[in-house]
Amino acid sequence: METPYSLFGRKIAYKWIVLSVTTIGALMAAIDSTIVILGLPDMMVKLHADLVSMIWVIMAYILVSTVFLLTFGRVADMLGRVRMYNLGFVVFTIGSALCGFSGNATQLIIFRLIQGSGAAMMVVNSVALITEVFPPNERGKALGLNAITFSIGGVAGPILGGLILTLADWRWIFFINVPVGIFGALWGYRALREMSSRRKGEKFDGIGAVSFSLGLTALLIALTLGIEYSFTSTPIVVLFILFLIGVAFFLWWERRASNPVLDLSLFNNRVYNFSVLSAMIQSLALFAVNFLIVFYLQGVRGYDPLKAALLLIPLPVATSIIAPLGGNIADRIGARVPATIGLLIQGAALIWFMQLTPNTSLFNIGAGLALMGIGGGLFYPPNTSAAMNGAPKNRLGIASGTLATLRQAGMVTSFALALAVAATSLPRDVMMSLFVGTNVTLGSAPMQAFVIGMHSAFLVSTVLVFVAAGISFVRGKEDRSKLAEEHAAAVMGD
Repeated sequence: METPYSLFGRKIAYKWIVLSVTTIGALMAAIDSTIVILGLPDMMVKLHADLVSMIWVIMAYILVSTVFLLTFGRVADMLGRVRMYNLGFVVFTIGSALCGFSGNATQLIIFRLIQGSGAAMMVVNSVALITEVFPPNERGKALGLNAITFSIGGVAGPILGGLILTLADWRWIFFINVPVGIFGALWGYRALREMSSRRKGEKFDGIGAVSFSLGLTALLIALTLGIEYSFTSTPIVVLFILFLIGVAFFLWWERRASNPVLDLSLFNNRVYNFSVLSAMIQSLALFAVNFLIVFYLQGVRGYDPLKAALLLIPLPVATSIIAPLGGNIADRIGARVPATIGLLIQGAALIWFMQLTPNTSLFNIGAGLALMGIGGGLFYPPNTSAAMNGAPKNRLGIASGTLATLRQAGMVTSFALALAVAATSLPRDVMMSLFVGTNVTLGSAPMQAFVIGMHSAFLVSTVLVFVAAGISFVRGKEDRSKLAEEHAAAVMGD
């Protein structure tokens, strides 16, 4: 039986304390991801920056928050997940404050790197902490509730961003994180207790961490700059080669390292393997969709960035409604069925979007986004729960780090795909202006060309989603009785 946790004189189950702290972190990260994009045009004018600098304001954060996930997951397994999570709150908050005080674009990019490293510490440990305290028959529900927070952030971000940019300076887009971050950090330090023990005698695999980080950095920079310089240009080809060399060396080294940064034995579990793979392919297929829809709303329909962002609201609203249901279903029957159905629904939404024209009604656009959100709510909590259920208790950090890294890598690749599609139809300066939110309306010929290119991208995404659905379906069933026994033994051990 779980021992109640005493907080301010009241008895509360500790698992709900953990969920409350991770929910604050998820909300802050979700709002930040949307609100910053809305503020880019104002930043560009006030900081006297160019489009390339503004793109790196976004990409610097994505780069660091992706590259360090695996490393921070391993460090958390060694030193404690609560310590790393709380440190992430502090670093993210400090980074946010520094961003607000930036005097030029270069400073802003550097401080976004700090902010991204804090986000990586929180992201990689959030799922691990939830997995650690919730029994297998409740993990899907907990992850579903956590997913609601991301959806609320997706709705609140555009609204809050619009209000801030109307009433105040762009700097408050970052300053608003500071009080929330201070509260979250104090709440985490006060309420969380370390359940994982320090692993004595283990050393950190610096060579593995550096080789992986350098290889992944080369890939992400190649994907980002490939639009600007062409994917067949010499610098980009060299970066792709460096990525392949880095990954090959990393895998070779990890098989020989005594304390590897990535425990390859994780991949001996079929459910974990296929859950991680389906998550990566789903991200690869769908992250581009939001960008393409925003490009469509701004460039083809002529809406300003705030209105375009608000028109996306049916997606997070649908996700927030369905995610707890998806998690509950997974807790009862396993992840395979709800996650696979969710992917199939998202495939249907992509087919729906392939019918978009310059004159499609807003109702039809909203219906497609809602369908996409329903599929996401059925996929994400069950799939994440299945992946973490397949990981050993003493490797939850690295298991979460691997899942998050591959998902993020899929997102960045998908992002590059979105820009590549736009680049085939639009002049580069117009495409970049659309990306940073500058209000640009396309002429008739570019408009038709973009819509055709967008349909081609949706077709590729549809194929990828159906591949992910196939992988999800054949992942196998989770041994839920064994999972329950392991969690009960861990609770008794505490």
